Amino acid sequence: MVVPRRLLVLIALLLAAFTTIVHADDDAQSVNIATVTSESMTDGSDTLRTNNEQSLTTPTQPTTAVSGDAIQQFVAGDFSQRQAMLSAWPGSVESLDNLVELIANDELYQGNRGQTYLLNAEDQLFTYPDKTETSDWPSDLSQVTLTNTLRSALIFGQAKVKLESDKPAQRLQAVEILADNIDQVDPAIITAAAANEDNANVQKALTALQARIDFKNGDLPTQIEAVNLLADSDNPQVLVDLESALASDNLDPALEAALSDARDSVARRIEISTWTGHIFTGMSTASILLLAALGLAITFGLLGVINMAHGELIMIGAYTTYVVQNLFQAYLPDMAGWYLLAAIPAAFLVSAVIGMIIERIVIRPLYGRELETLLATFGVSLILMQLVRMIFGAQNVEVSNVAWLSGAYQVSSSLVLPYNRIAIIVFTVIVVALLVYLLNKTRFGLFIRAVTQNRQMARAVGIPSARIDMMAFGLGSGLAGMAGCALAQVGNVGPDLGQTYIIDTFLVVVVGGVGQVWGAVLAALGLGVSGTVLEIGIGAVLAKIVLLVLVILFIQKRPQGLFALKGRFVE
Repeated sequence: MVVPRRLLVLIALLLAAFTTIVHADDDAQSVNIATVTSESMTDGSDTLRTNNEQSLTTPTQPTTAVSGDAIQQFVAGDFSQRQAMLSAWPGSVESLDNLVELIANDELYQGNRGQTYLLNAEDQLFTYPDKTETSDWPSDLSQVTLTNTLRSALIFGQAKVKLESDKPAQRLQAVEILADNIDQVDPAIITAAAANEDNANVQKALTALQARIDFKNGDLPTQIEAVNLLADSDNPQVLVDLESALASDNLDPALEAALSDARDSVARRIEISTWTGHIFTGMSTASILLLAALGLAITFGLLGVINMAHGELIMIGAYTTYVVQNLFQAYLPDMAGWYLLAAIPAAFLVSAVIGMIIERIVIRPLYGRELETLLATFGVSLILMQLVRMIFGAQNVEVSNVAWLSGAYQVSSSLVLPYNRIAIIVFTVIVVALLVYLLNKTRFGLFIRAVTQNRQMARAVGIPSARIDMMAFGLGSGLAGMAGCALAQVGNVGPDLGQTYIIDTFLVVVVGGVGQVWGAVLAALGLGVSGTVLEIGIGAVLAKIVLLVLVILFIQKRPQGLFALKGRFVE
């Protein structure tokens, strides 16, 4: 049977029209699904790379008529509008970082009329941007998620915004983002960024990233040159790349030798950075121990009293910080980020007053009776812990880190130093300097040293030893309160906070020498750093046992500690 030519043409036209309608419907569905579901399609690497190059190089302006900030516009937009916004983000760098964080934490949601909501892990719904909790849930609340195309555009859009920033730290973050997606990065982008970069650290990071790209994609001479450049890196990912390349078969001898040398160099640099980080951690631990031990060194050296409530005075300083934080949030919300500056003197004063009350009521009637004072102060510690549980509850309370101490200083790819730990070390140095000045350059310090060395002779020359005892005990308690304020920035604040540090505090005082500030400094450094190093090798429990054994052996050899107290004890 012969089919007429006109009928064939008609059938072809009908099929073409049907195919066009189906494809158009599929495209519309893909756009709708892209705003609701994630991982709905898997793009090819060529498509992703093309999109990323356009995201970093094409100044596309988002076409959206939606009001509100950039995040609200992103949520209300359709697929194409979101992609355009990520290619040329209209908001600040911080708003884009906030968008990335909200999507990563599955907190960003869209209402049935395009409104923006935040849903936390406790199923509490908040309006955005005022972040007010609401019970009026939309009938069709959908989570804002990303397809592969939008996820890739988000990553490279974030890198583009940060590369254009005038802050070197943000440009360095952009290089890190590109390094995590190195297979999709256009080398021309790195070349253009390096040509305009004037910061040495960012330039170094760009050079290392370019070397990694050349090593993956270049010819043999280019690869060898790139490997020689990577030998100066301490990036763990570079070490992984080098070891993976060395595991390949049929390597050129020259390239294999360069890879081997570079691997050893990078591994050595990473090990140095790792141990530097361990020592820094040990120093920060030592600073905490020293802050906690300074007050005990004064009171123990002056009064000869084993104050078992010293840990609870540290706890009181931490809770004072918590109360000051809440007061600032309630009455001075605009200055809430600076509450720590007020919490430091407040913690000192509250702990000092409570310490002086303890000295007058509990300790003074028991001078010269060491066992009774030990039991009495132990009872005081239990009373203070129970009072805190009654007032604040048995659970830990949250003390937020201030914004200017959040984050970390990145020394290198494998060495990051938290700002709060740096601040504690600096704060400890300042406190020690002020204490040394107080003890050696003031009349009050002279009286403390006189009473410590020879109480009867000090009384004979007219020094009011009873008042000095009370004020010195208050000084030591206030120092414990400031230690609690510092501890609130790095750990949990709860009724048992003081019990965590009391044993180590006594070890510092005993090893350093009774009443010796510099002895306490050296002992805290030794115990803090050695404890951290031992924990790395044998674990926390065995490290504590070994440390206690070493302290016992040291005391057996040198009972007076690192520095012996000078003077004659008449009492």
